[in-house]
Amino acid sequence: MNGYTLYSDFNCPFCYALHERLHGLDVMDQIEWQGVQHAPYLPVPMMTWGGHLGVELKQEVEMVRRLAPDLPIIVPTGKPNTGRAIASAARALHLDRLRGRLFVRALYRLFWCDGQDLSDQEVLREEAVRQGFTGDQLIESAAPSVERLLTRWNDQWEQTEHQGVPLLQRSDGQMLVGLLPRETLHMFFAGT
Repeated sequence: MNGYTLYSDFNCPFCYALHERLHGLDVMDQIEWQGVQHAPYLPVPMMTWGGHLGVELKQEVEMVRRLAPDLPIIVPTGKPNTGRAIASAARALHLDRLRGRLFVRALYRLFWCDGQDLSDQEVLREEAVRQGFTGDQLIESAAPSVERLLTRWNDQWEQTEHQGVPLLQRSDGQMLVGLLPRETLHMFFAGT
């Protein structure tokens, strides 16, 4: 187990931005990424958001643009149900940690830069192949060990009693929530 755990969901713009920021700080090799669904009720396939939901999505993206102006990000048409994407990421990390981390990063970018529906099995299959997996390895494989891993991730997230994402937890129990400045992250990784 690494010294840090990142609870994150692909359809959260703050999760995407924090993930990219942590890559920029070159600390992802110290972090165990754990995908959790903070909105498991979202439909498959992804639906276009209008009205107040569309406005809320635009506001979230605008806030991320203010907090991380160098980050490429678009306003997608809605938010996908991420259950399949998280399961595929868990399988990828289980099979090959390094390529799995690349797959996770690619999925964030597929949604937040290209607007792809991460609930679409074909989108996930194509990205799996781009990352050196066979599509079936990540999409249709239902290994009991991976299912247990997904349950463990969700249980650990629920035990934090925060239920928000992104949530970065250090092995001593200290937590950071949300998209934080680089300086705060440096201090957190320095143990202060």
